Amino acid sequence: MIHEQTIRAAVSCSGVGLHSGAPVNLRILPAPAGTGLVFRRIDLDGFQVEASGRNVARVSYATSLMKRGVLISTTEHLLSAFIGVGIDNAIVELDNLELPILDGSARPFVEMIRKAGIRRQRKARTYLRMVREIELREGDKFIAVYPASSYSVSYAINFPHPQIGRQTFCVRLTNGNYLREIAPARTFGFLHEADAMRQQGLIRGASAENAIVLTRDDVLNPPLRFPDEFVRHKVLDLIGDLALIGRQILGSVVADRAGHARHTALVSRILRDKSYGEETTLDEESSERTFSAEASLSA
Repeated sequence: MIHEQTIRAAVSCSGVGLHSGAPVNLRILPAPAGTGLVFRRIDLDGFQVEASGRNVARVSYATSLMKRGVLISTTEHLLSAFIGVGIDNAIVELDNLELPILDGSARPFVEMIRKAGIRRQRKARTYLRMVREIELREGDKFIAVYPASSYSVSYAINFPHPQIGRQTFCVRLTNGNYLREIAPARTFGFLHEADAMRQQGLIRGASAENAIVLTRDDVLNPPLRFPDEFVRHKVLDLIGDLALIGRQILGSVVADRAGHARHTALVSRILRDKSYGEETTLDEESSERTFSAEASLSA
């Protein structure tokens, strides 16, 4: 039987929020089995906001959660790291409204979890096995999930930029693929849009140290970590957003120019209609075909 997991010891980091530019200290703590992933604002008397699609607040350029007026912003990179390495239960303490962007990828969070170590818990892990297909389309934006025996993501993007264009990437979250292929991919933005976005209260903490910066024709801060780093980062974001289902899923996710709004719309549909999935546990043999990323961290 595959069991839930948490981290072995507390681990912390500091940085700035990508959009707020505000300094923030973050600490990840072990949590009992069955807790799930929970954010705690220690600057607001320890108020807790669960990482659930029911708490989604804003999804323009990041995924933010809100409960009773308390905001937790830019959650997707850390949530993606938790799913990628197999963490089911954790308390995430922070002393400001936005998680630190660090280097713009999930790799620093993965490294924090590696430093803390992973502890297997007694409770069996419950997966959400998709049993019916869901397809959501809005103009040229599309996202779907289909029944499958393991978790896979296929993503396509299309930006009118000579360094991007149309990119596609497919990955199964098995055998450490997340750690190698997804976690290092950084967020990106366009230099000519920066002033307008800052006037909207966005990307005030962005820099060449925490994002790929694109001029109209080139990359301002090479080298890229992957030739297709842009679409890989979209996969990273999608995995983090789908963590808001509250279960690791068994299904094949397909997205084309979807973005955070479509990602979280899919989460809402799954949470609203229980007939799309069924809860299940897995034995050790079945796990070899699903989430074996954590094995490489726990060894």
